[in-house]
Amino acid sequence: MNSPSKYRREWFSNIRGDVLSGIVVALALIPEAIGFSVIAGVDPKVGLYASFAIACVSAVVGGRPGMISAATAATAVVMVTLVKEHGLQYLFAATLLMGLIQIVAGLLKLGRVMRFVSRSVITGFVNALAILIFMAQLPELVGVSIETYFMIAGGLAIIYLLPRLTTAVPSPLVAIAVLTCIAWFTGMDLRTVGDLGELPEALPVFSFPDVPLTLETLRIILPYSLTLAAVGLLESLLTAQIVDDMTDTPSNKSQECVGQGAGNIASALIGGMGGCAMIGQSVINVSSGGRGRLSTFVAGAFLLVLIVGLDDLVRIIPMAALVAVMIMVSIGTFSWRSLVDLKRHPLPSSAVMLATVVTVVATHDLANGVIVGVLLSGIFFAGKVSRLLRVTRQHDTASNSVTYLVEGQVFFASAQQFVHAFDVTEQGPKIAIDLNRAHLWDITAVGALDKIVMKYRKAGIQVEVLGFNEASADMIDRFAVHSKDDRSTASASIH
Repeated sequence: MNSPSKYRREWFSNIRGDVLSGIVVALALIPEAIGFSVIAGVDPKVGLYASFAIACVSAVVGGRPGMISAATAATAVVMVTLVKEHGLQYLFAATLLMGLIQIVAGLLKLGRVMRFVSRSVITGFVNALAILIFMAQLPELVGVSIETYFMIAGGLAIIYLLPRLTTAVPSPLVAIAVLTCIAWFTGMDLRTVGDLGELPEALPVFSFPDVPLTLETLRIILPYSLTLAAVGLLESLLTAQIVDDMTDTPSNKSQECVGQGAGNIASALIGGMGGCAMIGQSVINVSSGGRGRLSTFVAGAFLLVLIVGLDDLVRIIPMAALVAVMIMVSIGTFSWRSLVDLKRHPLPSSAVMLATVVTVVATHDLANGVIVGVLLSGIFFAGKVSRLLRVTRQHDTASNSVTYLVEGQVFFASAQQFVHAFDVTEQGPKIAIDLNRAHLWDITAVGALDKIVMKYRKAGIQVEVLGFNEASADMIDRFAVHSKDDRSTASASIH
């Protein structure tokens, strides 16, 4: 957990920037929260209340300052069947259990699994998300009036040109304000936030999910809760890593698991759906100057103020203004350098990045893309390490003995290569297998060594295995078949 002084710095070291960026994020959250509610098949207020609760609670408890968490599409798609078959109250119960699972994951330090996600997977994740963000704007770009295109172009001009004059106010916030004023004064026939659905007119009320507290209820919600927890944590930890890189600051990934869980519990208790970190909104926050926990809290709190207290103003915001902001996010999120690096980077790295992008765009599921990327990274890495194995045959004519010097890593991917390196048909009074420069990693490696030794013994050839390191010796002692009869000999060869 952060020290008190560091925690205070994360709240109050950038008050002006955090407040202004939080306001920008709050405005951009409204259409997305409503849209994700539609995806999940619930009332818009479910997504809006969730975004308020998750943002505010994760700001206090989470491990990544400046990251925005709210209702998301990735979790919304998981909820569709549950809502359709069992109703809204079961969704709240599943979200509550989702949060508990995430807190347990944080306490178990599962945030450390981010070590297994390669840079290529993260780049693919970012690029795919940028594409999905842009694709999500297409309904607002197709079949609309010419005024809409002019408004979007004007919004982008303000966003990109205003920073050259001043950075006192975030340019996306100015773009939203200017385009709203233009639309209101001119009376343009534009699609607005109010066209997306009814905004809630009252503050959320605390209530426990109205479901029977039985094993049958647990049987229904547990599969959904586990999936929601996994998807939510995966996206949150990846987003935290990306914000780490953007701000050049570290974060506590395991504490972020706890923060996400606490946010989802709070959401469920006020009638909200489950959510997680949002890379698009996090990029908006960082790009607008948000760095601390205050920016995340302001985003959630101001969202509630907007939808309850300023709903009449929010309803007239033209979608063109928010589309311009999201296009900026899409352009800023995409790693354009990765296109140049496709030729410069090793082929396996480029393949992992492209596979992640293609999978995400094809399935519209970020978790699927990351899983594919991680699996491919593991396969390519195993293949690369397996090729580093070398077995050298040394024949001593004086004693008519043969020594096989093994160098490298012996595991499931290199076991076959290891076996084929030995000539089990050769004759001689003695064969020595020297493992001084090798390491046996798993039972597949031990089984390969067993196979070689037993074939030599079957042919009547004496075999000595020597040079185990301590870890390999332990594997041999526990799992090898060939060492059962000569355990003392194997132990004596450890040095």
